[in-house]
Amino acid sequence: MAKRTNKSRNMSVYSNLTHKRRTRKDTESRKKAEYLASLPKQPLQRLAYRLHPKRVFAYWFSKKGGIMALKIAGVGILMMILTVGALFAYYRKDLDSIRPGEISKRVQTTVTKYYDKRGPAGGDAALLWEDKGDGNYKLVVDGKDINPYMKQATIAIEDRDFYKHGGISISGISRSLINNANGGSVQGGSTLTQQLVKQVFFADQAADRGLGGVPRKIKEMILSVEVERMYDKDSILDLYLNESPYGGRRNGVQSGAQTYFGVNAKDLTLPQAALLAAIPNQPGLYDPYNLAGHVPLIARQHKVLDSMVEEKFITKTQADDAKKYPILDNIEPASDPYKDIKAPHFVQMVRAQLERELGKTTVGRGGLTVVTTLDIRIQDKLEESMTAMFNSSMPNFAGFTNGAATVEDTQTGQIVAMMGSRDFNYPGFGQDNAATAYIQPGSTIKPLVYAQLLSNQGEGKANYGSGSVLADDNSMAGIYGAQLKNADGKYMGSINLRRSLALSRNVPAVKAMHVAGIEPTLTTIRALGDVNYCTQGADAQAGLSSSIGGCGTRQIDHVNAFASLGRMGVYKPYSTVLEVKNSQNEIIKKYKDESKQVLDPQVAYILSDIMSDDNARAGLYGRNFYGLSVPGVKTAAKTGTSDKGGQPKDIWTMSYSPALSMGVWLGNPDTRVLTNGNSSIPAKIIGQVMEFAHKDIYAAEGKWKADNGGSWYTMPSGVQRIGNELFPSWYNKAQAQSGVKMIFDKVSKKKAIECTPEGARIEVFVQKFNDPITKKDSFTAPDGFDPNSDDNVHACGDAKPTIGNISATKKGAIQVDIATGKNPLQTVEIRVGGSVIATLPASASGTYKTNYAPTSKGTQTVSVIVTDTVLYTVTKSDEKEFDL
Repeated sequence: MAKRTNKSRNMSVYSNLTHKRRTRKDTESRKKAEYLASLPKQPLQRLAYRLHPKRVFAYWFSKKGGIMALKIAGVGILMMILTVGALFAYYRKDLDSIRPGEISKRVQTTVTKYYDKRGPAGGDAALLWEDKGDGNYKLVVDGKDINPYMKQATIAIEDRDFYKHGGISISGISRSLINNANGGSVQGGSTLTQQLVKQVFFADQAADRGLGGVPRKIKEMILSVEVERMYDKDSILDLYLNESPYGGRRNGVQSGAQTYFGVNAKDLTLPQAALLAAIPNQPGLYDPYNLAGHVPLIARQHKVLDSMVEEKFITKTQADDAKKYPILDNIEPASDPYKDIKAPHFVQMVRAQLERELGKTTVGRGGLTVVTTLDIRIQDKLEESMTAMFNSSMPNFAGFTNGAATVEDTQTGQIVAMMGSRDFNYPGFGQDNAATAYIQPGSTIKPLVYAQLLSNQGEGKANYGSGSVLADDNSMAGIYGAQLKNADGKYMGSINLRRSLALSRNVPAVKAMHVAGIEPTLTTIRALGDVNYCTQGADAQAGLSSSIGGCGTRQIDHVNAFASLGRMGVYKPYSTVLEVKNSQNEIIKKYKDESKQVLDPQVAYILSDIMSDDNARAGLYGRNFYGLSVPGVKTAAKTGTSDKGGQPKDIWTMSYSPALSMGVWLGNPDTRVLTNGNSSIPAKIIGQVMEFAHKDIYAAEGKWKADNGGSWYTMPSGVQRIGNELFPSWYNKAQAQSGVKMIFDKVSKKKAIECTPEGARIEVFVQKFNDPITKKDSFTAPDGFDPNSDDNVHACGDAKPTIGNISATKKGAIQVDIATGKNPLQTVEIRVGGSVIATLPASASGTYKTNYAPTSKGTQTVSVIVTDTVLYTVTKSDEKEFDL
């Protein structure tokens, strides 16, 4: 009976609960229906009614609204947890780079070492520069070696909640957002941990502050949490202080302490620590050596001290005393960052190149090992030769005050020596790099102009070789736009391209560009290596003047263009770096051999043959001029002079062999004109360096052979040799030339006249060309014969030699009396019976004797033939009796 009672009671309770729930639902449904019935019937009116502020306010502050708010908050929190988890999972791959000890490995010295081509294995002899910024420093120090003031100052100004947060400071982010939104000074919300993560892992991306930087910022936050989990706070602070920038190239508190105050980080005073702590916020502005930043730097130092007071690290009295200390008056003078640097212009050029390629942050962080292409032995010889030039009387004689030179390995394009000025330490302009400045190359551009002309081939195009003629005449004024002159003010007429280039005539070079086309010629010049020729400013409008050096180019490019000729038309970008390793010994850059055939080898060979022809340029400098001809080393060479107002301004000499290419410029940094524009002056430096580099360096390394004057080029297949001249395979003799036979005078090498003696006459095949500008025929002959001038040595009234008495004894003693005419005698030939018994050298009037041994008795005819120096010949015969 009792059991049934309990069961009935339980059922009654359940029934009551069910009834109450149903009643509540019915009540809620009725209230909802009544509420809906009270609303306007029209949908838009109903919506406006429900969104009335009073009703919205009443809803959210009702029990029902509170429950809804809790639901939304719960869903939001859940979504946030899922989002953070998803982001954490997505960026988890970035955590692989952070493990205990990994960050500390990345906080390395910022000393970058530059070596010549031997690298670290070459030891101190190969070391070119230790890039330490503005002073010697040890970057990484233990936390115990950093003064507590420095740590406190950094925390006070950068991250007051450092010891409270877990890597991310929500309050810091909020504070910076509010401050920035209210127009206050821009503040960052990053903690010290986030800044450390950014400096170590995201330095290359730190400049991106737009939407593109959001993923990086998310990574920073996530990784900061992970770093906090792996490292204790003191270790993170120590790493931050060792990594942070303190102005210029000074990364790390130790480098800042030593540079600015001459003390170690553990010995910093309060004013010093506060100043250093002020710098990382804007290291460029707050650099103590930046005079423009002194006022804001002191203001920030005071802010650091005030923050330390607020954080109770120091007292207000200490702060006030520190502010009174004349901190900037006690900054150590900036030390010479280039002390003991070798090849300074080259090294600084390499550094600038690495900043472009690897990023300023990477180079600025340092710790790199850079193996360059430089050969310090050739560099030393170059500096020795340049110094000798400026210690001589030549600068005063010619009026130049500066110079630059570049030496390149022809086969690789690697620069092995370079000077950007006469002396890096020379006052005023010594540190300016003229090897990378835009300077007009003068006539040294002409071989590259002829390169396009010789490349002409195809239907309807005239083609050319070294024996072709573009007349050196006064026919270009209308086309050139001005009177076109040569350096000597004269015209040489119908000379072939070999002589035109070797003697550096202006008119044929301008004609060559006009015939080949300005744009095609400039395209070839740039393709060979002068990549910026006629592209800078007004130079882009230079027109035909660019054929004689009217545009500026950089020496390093110009030498590489000549090296392209030396590679038989193969272009390779010049290079300065063999390998770069970071502080973890990882290779981040390595030399890669790249090449492109931009000029037919036949054309390069013909140009090289012309520029190595010492006879062809003898009219300018004589034979074997030192530097243009290098003793024991066959080279191709070209000189050039640029002008300003008709006066010489720059003088150049270019030279190359299959092994090395070199260029030297002499001039003035302020573009003053020279007092002497002899462009062979730089050749002395060329000769000394090229001879040493070939014989002492490249021969020993097997890169050049000294036999028979040194390695030279093999004539490419297809080159035609017509007479003594060279033509490419596509040269059409029938199209380009015809020929006639002419009689020349052997002595003057000009056309024979009526009075030219028979003994001086020679028949020569002469080529006829039609000038593309004047459309007139011009002639060219081999071996120096001039088909455009008449014999000016002989005249019909010239007095010729005379032969007087011929006497002979029966035993064969013969003597002849001879008198000179207008010209000295040359030879006396004596014959007996038609056989020559003696040829005697002669010069002046007199009696000439010889002995003859008769072979039989009787009368014999004795003949005497006298020839003078211009090949006038006279003959006389007489009968003489001889006996055995």
